[in-house]
Amino acid sequence: MFQGPTEKEIVRIRGNDIETTIGYMPHIDLLFYVDNPRIYSFMYSDKHDPSQEEIFEKLRSMEHVKQLVQSIKLNDGLLEPIIVRKNVVLEGNSRLAAYRLLYEKDAIKWGLIKAKVYPSDTDDSLVFALLGEFHLIGKKDWAPYEQAGFLFRRHYLHKIDQHKIALESGLSKKKVAHLISVYKFMVEKGQNDPDKWSYYDEYLKSRDIKKMREEFSIIDKNIIKKINSGEIPRAVDLRDKLKVIAKSNHKNQKKFVYGDIKFEEAFERSQQQGFGHNCFERIHTFRKFISEFEIEKKLANYEKSIQDKCLYELKKIHNRVDRLEKRVMFFISKNK
Repeated sequence: MFQGPTEKEIVRIRGNDIETTIGYMPHIDLLFYVDNPRIYSFMYSDKHDPSQEEIFEKLRSMEHVKQLVQSIKLNDGLLEPIIVRKNVVLEGNSRLAAYRLLYEKDAIKWGLIKAKVYPSDTDDSLVFALLGEFHLIGKKDWAPYEQAGFLFRRHYLHKIDQHKIALESGLSKKKVAHLISVYKFMVEKGQNDPDKWSYYDEYLKSRDIKKMREEFSIIDKNIIKKINSGEIPRAVDLRDKLKVIAKSNHKNQKKFVYGDIKFEEAFERSQQQGFGHNCFERIHTFRKFISEFEIEKKLANYEKSIQDKCLYELKKIHNRVDRLEKRVMFFISKNK
């Protein structure tokens, strides 16, 4: 496998000491890692896994691989070895592609690549922990879409529960669950463009939008259509504008969801109803809270000391509302 001298290095992963071997080996014997998130994101197919030839042909055309070729030539080799287990390049697939491009020009000079080889029996959980340490916690050079795809496949293909994935990756369980859910949504809806990640990240993040999705089953299909057509031009519009639409009245939401009005018109109508203005929304939310019948039932069941405290606060609110109402009426009269 190796040609020439080697050295040993102990790598500690999640409390496990793993003895690795570093040296030079023929890269022609190595395989691209199909589950590498960057490869998976641009080679995604619901019909088959990409072949080694397909991966190489795609990588060789990518700008960052061409830049790597120049960097490797300038440094007369790699600054960091690739990481290998069972002849599969877990880390450094772009570097492998760059070496093969150089190999086409000079097979003698570029026939061997520097590699750090892990034992073939290294557990998958430690491999994923290592990759997570590199790309989810450390340099974080995987795009969010790639990170999410990595976690998604770990959960659904490798049958690892999200709690364990959180421990492996160093991310919170909430973060892991969100990344997986967004990626799952994109897969199920046939939205495989990494550049659209931020749209669906915002779409599935908001509680207000979630309520509207529960109300209108057709909304997902229409939102995807509006994103792809450019009617919703930016991801931040989902965060800043769709969330406001989701707070507006049912009639406005329905007209938007069923395509009777465009995105911007629905947003403007929502603003006219007062939504999108922080002060109004907080007052509106408070009014809805105190209007609920359940609150009376709860108050009736409290002990007297708590009821007295609630009564004190209600009197304070009543006095403040009375004064505030007069001030707002004054502002309205001035603006006529």
